[in-house]
Amino acid sequence: MSTATVSPHDDARRLAGFWLGVLGTACFAVTLPATRLATGTVDDPQLAPAFVTFGRAAMAGLLSALFLLVVRSPWPTARQWRMLSMSMLGNAVGFPLLLAWALRSVTATHAAVITALLPLTTAMVAAWVLHQRARPAFWVCAVLGSGLVVLFAWLRAGGHGGFGFEPADLLLVGAMVAASVGYVYGAKVTPELGAEQVICWVCLGALPVTLPLAWWLWPANAADIRPSAWAGFVYVGSVSMWAGFFAWYRGLDWGGALRVSQTQLLQPFLAMLFAWPLLGERPDLLSIAFALAVVATVFLSRKLR
Repeated sequence: MSTATVSPHDDARRLAGFWLGVLGTACFAVTLPATRLATGTVDDPQLAPAFVTFGRAAMAGLLSALFLLVVRSPWPTARQWRMLSMSMLGNAVGFPLLLAWALRSVTATHAAVITALLPLTTAMVAAWVLHQRARPAFWVCAVLGSGLVVLFAWLRAGGHGGFGFEPADLLLVGAMVAASVGYVYGAKVTPELGAEQVICWVCLGALPVTLPLAWWLWPANAADIRPSAWAGFVYVGSVSMWAGFFAWYRGLDWGGALRVSQTQLLQPFLAMLFAWPLLGERPDLLSIAFALAVVATVFLSRKLR
């Protein structure tokens, strides 16, 4: 029997990758409260969800163009562009648009619990797209976690006296599916292009569409928009849509996808934590309890994978 030798350099690289994954997760966790800051609420609207969607992607596209010029990245092949296009539809358009619409109607804390299922939806898309197999117990956990989310949405829906479903919950589910598709197709091409280049080519590829739409959707009452809304918009464009993916993909590369992906389990808790000072949404015991239960099912499903 032979044993593999692990050098201190490898250990340091894995540890750095783990903490880069934590950093990426923290960057993504701020997306929920930052998006709600940008869009406002139904009673106090700020930036239109469509403008936030295409504006953040356009901002990330311009930053990506500068980065790709500096590093002189080679142009992707036609096959790579097909995978990048799927990632573009999921991460640059589908997820931010559905999320922005949903956060007009529900709190960031509520959305944090619903989107806690993102690791599971990503696994489902991976099983379909990448033909990965999992034990039946894994899918039992997926159904259990989904049931917990449905129960939470039913109990917390404010539009029906506390009972019923919010239409925004369907938008959040759609956002998770879109993000999962983007993650999986982006992961397929990452070994060929590199961690940072994947998100840059995704954002740059969408720029011919997102930049004109952002210009066309520019708010007529821009001077009346609160500075906090503009700050939220700048964050989701420069960090959530761009810089956060640098840390995330590099963390997956250095630390190993299986281990580092578990750092995403921290996201609902971090989103609730950041929503408190940014939005004044103090997390309640029910939200915390359901978040813990959902994250437990996700963690167990990872162990059974």
